[in-house]
Amino acid sequence: MQIGELSERTGASRRSIRYYEQQGLLEAERTIKGWRVYDERAVNRVLNVRELLGAGLTAEDIRVVAPCLDMKTEEFLACDSSPHEVLAMYEERLAVVEAREAELRRHRTELVEHVARLRAGAAGTEDFAELLRSGS
Repeated sequence: MQIGELSERTGASRRSIRYYEQQGLLEAERTIKGWRVYDERAVNRVLNVRELLGAGLTAEDIRVVAPCLDMKTEEFLACDSSPHEVLAMYEERLAVVEAREAELRRHRTELVEHVARLRAGAAGTEDFAELLRSGS
């Protein structure tokens, strides 16, 4: 199948499919005219890659589970290719997500404080303007 059909069957954009190929997550044969041609396994591969990227993994992370990417999603989740390496990769990615979550919580707290100060100072226009200038 060509890239357009693969895109339609998986919901991935053509640009994403080309990116997956550039990252070594997907392979295509080329026709004499240079068009990409994918086999049926590419459908499962693209669906799995999309799901993993959506879960916060990177292309580098996904390469760890590359031997399992051609499987249907249900089978993919049970794939035990190098389980220790896969578990370590998931744990590392989870740590990154948790660190980002903590950072976002800190940003939220600061924004809530700024909004509260600005609302409290809105009664006095000069105080309000000073709060904006000071950023606190």
